Amino acid sequence: MSKKIVLIDGHSILNRAFFGIPDLTNGEGLHTNAVYGFLNILFRILEEEKPDYLTVAFDVHAPTFRHKMYEAYKGTRKPMAEELRQQVPVIKEVLQAMGVVIVEQEGYEADDILGTLAVQCEEEGLQVSLVSGDRDLLQLASERIKIRIPKTKRTGTEIEDYYAADVKEKYQVTPKEFIDVKALMGDTADNIPGVPGIGEKTATALIVSYGSIENAYAHVDEIKPPRAQNNLREHYEQAQMSKTLATIEVNAPIEYHLEEAALGDLFTPEAYVWLKKLEFKNMLSRFQVETPAVSMEQYFIEVTELSEAKQVFQEAGEAERIGFSLLADAEGAEPEGQMTLDSFLQNDREAAEKKAEGILGISLAFGKEKIFYLRAGEHMAGKWLVEQLLALLQKVKSAATFDLKSQLSWLSIPRELRNKISDVLISAYLINPLKSDYTYDDIAKEYLDLMIPSRIDLLGKLPLFQASLEKRKELFQYGAFLAAVPFQASEKLEQKLKDTGMQQLFWEIEMPLTYTLYEMEQEGVQVNGEALKSYGENLSEKIIELEREIYQEAGEEFNINSPKQLGVILFDKLKMPYGKKTKTGYSTAADVLEKLAGDYPLVSKILEYRQLTKLKSTYAEGLANYIEEDGRIRSTFHQTITATGRLSSAEPNLQNIPIRMELGRQIRKVFIPREGCVLIDADYSQIELRVLAHMSGDENLIGAYRKAQDIHRITASQVFHVPFEEVTSLQRRNAKAVNFGIVYGISSFGLSQDLSITKKEAAGYIESYFETYPGVKRFLDQLVKDAKEKGYVSTIFGRRRPVPELSSGNFMQRSFGERVAMNAPIQGTAADIIKIAMIRVNESLKDKGLRSRLILQVHDELLIEAWEEEMEQVEEILKQEMENAAVLSVQLEIDMKHGKDWYEAH
Repeated sequence: MSKKIVLIDGHSILNRAFFGIPDLTNGEGLHTNAVYGFLNILFRILEEEKPDYLTVAFDVHAPTFRHKMYEAYKGTRKPMAEELRQQVPVIKEVLQAMGVVIVEQEGYEADDILGTLAVQCEEEGLQVSLVSGDRDLLQLASERIKIRIPKTKRTGTEIEDYYAADVKEKYQVTPKEFIDVKALMGDTADNIPGVPGIGEKTATALIVSYGSIENAYAHVDEIKPPRAQNNLREHYEQAQMSKTLATIEVNAPIEYHLEEAALGDLFTPEAYVWLKKLEFKNMLSRFQVETPAVSMEQYFIEVTELSEAKQVFQEAGEAERIGFSLLADAEGAEPEGQMTLDSFLQNDREAAEKKAEGILGISLAFGKEKIFYLRAGEHMAGKWLVEQLLALLQKVKSAATFDLKSQLSWLSIPRELRNKISDVLISAYLINPLKSDYTYDDIAKEYLDLMIPSRIDLLGKLPLFQASLEKRKELFQYGAFLAAVPFQASEKLEQKLKDTGMQQLFWEIEMPLTYTLYEMEQEGVQVNGEALKSYGENLSEKIIELEREIYQEAGEEFNINSPKQLGVILFDKLKMPYGKKTKTGYSTAADVLEKLAGDYPLVSKILEYRQLTKLKSTYAEGLANYIEEDGRIRSTFHQTITATGRLSSAEPNLQNIPIRMELGRQIRKVFIPREGCVLIDADYSQIELRVLAHMSGDENLIGAYRKAQDIHRITASQVFHVPFEEVTSLQRRNAKAVNFGIVYGISSFGLSQDLSITKKEAAGYIESYFETYPGVKRFLDQLVKDAKEKGYVSTIFGRRRPVPELSSGNFMQRSFGERVAMNAPIQGTAADIIKIAMIRVNESLKDKGLRSRLILQVHDELLIEAWEEEMEQVEEILKQEMENAAVLSVQLEIDMKHGKDWYEAH
């Protein structure tokens, strides 16, 4: 059986992948989508072909013969997008790390190199698979040369295969005749001019009849239609030049040694390092190699004896700073509460033992060669380890850890120690808030230039308690990394925070917030299970009733949840406008249906049906799964998810409780206080508009707020030039949409959609707004200008939000970047203010010895579970701390209510 070679057109496949896969970036901001797509295609081809040899060819950016020929005729090729250009050297580095032969030849394009190699390999008896996105290469197809053309889509990659017979079957011409067809019809992408007026159909017919351009020209008087005849006669010289441009060179002077292209093991340690750097985590499973050795692992020491542990703690106490981590697993044993230093000092051993259940070990690092994992066990109790760690934290000058909040269930940090403990997870987030997640191995890569195994590499998906039984060595390594990385990276991260002006933000807002969030999570919020069940039953009845009405108006029953069936009903059967066909049928997305809802009651009911079914699945049924034995739901709050600094919550997401429709708002009725308490809800009034007034310095907007009147009515009065008292409710509503829209960088199109007015009217509203508040216009324009120059925008408190979209070659991405540049400083400042308020409210409640507690934050809103006898004090605290969280040129104000459930309190 003859051997096989795979030849790949590097630039072509990279280009296909770039346009076929949404933009991706790694933690360093490097665009990676083209490289990712290229490697996916490469791995698939190799799995299918199982070749003996592999070679990738790339264009050289020096002008080739064909470039020069075309430039002499007409212009130059379109330049490569910057996001794609920067990925070319990366894929070459990755391929070289894999040991793949790369061929480039100055003066020749990649397809000339591939054509030459394909013919040479065919002559040597090899089977050739040539992979390219360029159909020009079909001219090379033969009985032994197969052309493979991938099509990269969001849903995956499809590959078309062509031998010579396949070309003939699909295109009616032989591979060699395919050149003449291409020359006649031209190709703007390849800068082949062709013959004006001759398209693919006519070009194919001519070559099927005459076999070549030259023969067609010899019989030009016979050619029909007359237009094609005249065009070929007039542009014959251009047709011949096009043929030269379209013909791939198969005798290029290339130095190539087949034996060097023998396919070896691609999954080398060097390639592993590259894929880890690019954050292609799902590709790392292909590697059977050991994780590349790193310098820190050789210093890891596991300690199991009490005497050794005492010595480690003593030595650590003499260090200025430490890295630490407490490993515990709630699935092993759920702690009943926090363990404090006082509980140990008071000899409350029994309580301490209960609270220490689930502790697996503590890791400490206090020197590059001093990295220890102290494993809890028969000779060393978890409670003793925690006692020693708390005492150690009192001695050292500073300490660093990774993901402090997850450790606070077992480790309560006294307030006087908190200003010396830093969390490198939060530092890394502040420095680059655009990443989707932050792991200790990412931090090691970015700040220590070390490639270390991740948690998945070491433990797979095992819970820590199970890992302590099944993967003891790996758990020891995992624990050691969790102390070593914070110890070695914390000073670099601290310097980076200082250099970027975010040191104060880190120490005064983000770190204190960690403790506040943890305490909120521990409190949770009470849920009335019976009320939730009743709410779900009520929804079910309304959904059934809506279904009946929808079927009646549609004239038949169908699956309302099927976009395909719904599209047929609306646009084929009922002939509604705005039908937009996709490959799978008509689009029934919300924006399409909202256009129809005002004129078609059926569509309005379908939108309501969608809302009700979501309420039922997400809240009526979804929330029930999170109610714990004590009747409370405990959401997890994340402070390292959003790029603007806003908090998010999950499992369940309590920040997304719907408020626009009454039935959605009623879900708040199931959230109740414990007996003897009420819920107090304090909500910032128009905080983002007030921030905009302050940051822009616009005198008119500041003056409007200082008049303490209805800001939307004032804006309507000034924008629509009517007296304040004569503003209509519609004008106020429109002004409100403009007010809030400006904060989000709304376009005239977006505003026209929101207000159901023409784009021209919307543009007029925005123009009038900026005439009324010229300082806002100057401020927003300056934000975009500065972001383009610096690459980021900042909040009042120094939080940075990078805006890489502004340098994109894609217009939509750039437009998005401009909106981000305008909105992020405002939204981010509002987020910073609510965080300050949360910290101060939480601490003030405790300082005054109150039992009332902060239990929930929803963007601009705080929810307190207050004991009835403490209501007045709690309301005073909320007003004082929220309204004075920041000093702006306009006063911060809150709306505050209380009630026996969240609905009543809001």
